[in-house]
Amino acid sequence: MTPGRLLALGAVVGLLTAVPSLARAGTLNLKGSDTMVVLAQRWAVEYAKLRPATRIQITGGGSGVGFAALQNGTTDLALASRPIRLVEIEGCIRAFGRRPREHRVALDGLAIYVNEANPVEALSLDQLEGIFSGRLNNWAAVGGVDAPIVRFGRESSSGSYEFFKRRVLGGRDFAVRTQSVSGTAAILQVVAREPHGIGYGGVAYGAGTRHLRIRPSADEPAIEPTEETILDRRYPIWRYLYIYANPAVETGEAGDFLRWVTGPQGQEVVREVGYCPLPPEGSNP
Repeated sequence: MTPGRLLALGAVVGLLTAVPSLARAGTLNLKGSDTMVVLAQRWAVEYAKLRPATRIQITGGGSGVGFAALQNGTTDLALASRPIRLVEIEGCIRAFGRRPREHRVALDGLAIYVNEANPVEALSLDQLEGIFSGRLNNWAAVGGVDAPIVRFGRESSSGSYEFFKRRVLGGRDFAVRTQSVSGTAAILQVVAREPHGIGYGGVAYGAGTRHLRIRPSADEPAIEPTEETILDRRYPIWRYLYIYANPAVETGEAGDFLRWVTGPQGQEVVREVGYCPLPPEGSNP
């Protein structure tokens, strides 16, 4: 659908009565990205110290699940580790008559996890693509032991799945034998148990596994995902994390929460959890 048709759709649906906010006084619902669940839980704990009467309910399931919930009115705020798709924007316009508002709330370096016993320290983006596309199937091909590579990935509703497929695989399909795992924490668990396993997820996760350093190309230095390398874009697999909202709810509790999240206190929580706070306005990225 072209932008003109999208605007026309918004104008027509805007004549309808908008879906009311799910939130009631003292209640706020957040749903979506599993990558962001731990961060959202910490936000909820800290926010409750300022607003003890506010109850914040948090549910994962993946970015796509969050966008679907925003459309059907079962969440106030959608947590997302990828930008919203055009078809999802159209669904929101049909549901509540307006384009959802996007809020960048943090930065993340998508980390590559391996078992702590794996001797491989770094991969190039080309090697990473080769592993998850099925072109490379043995750790010996990337300097490791002579053993088959066991791949773990996220389910297709995950924003991390979509981001990895676009950024690392160039839109190509994952290898057929990539095992789909529900949630970043679950990927960590299976990689920690499988000596020859490899998976991916948010940089704030990683207990029981080890992050690989990543080379943008074969002849460039391998980069560790840190706040500095993510903010200056040297780490090649960085992304924003988002919250999306029906603009109609932003005059109430949801709006207060969003302003706090993107303010100094909320951004300090981002750093404490292990993600990167937003850079100062007007700076990169």
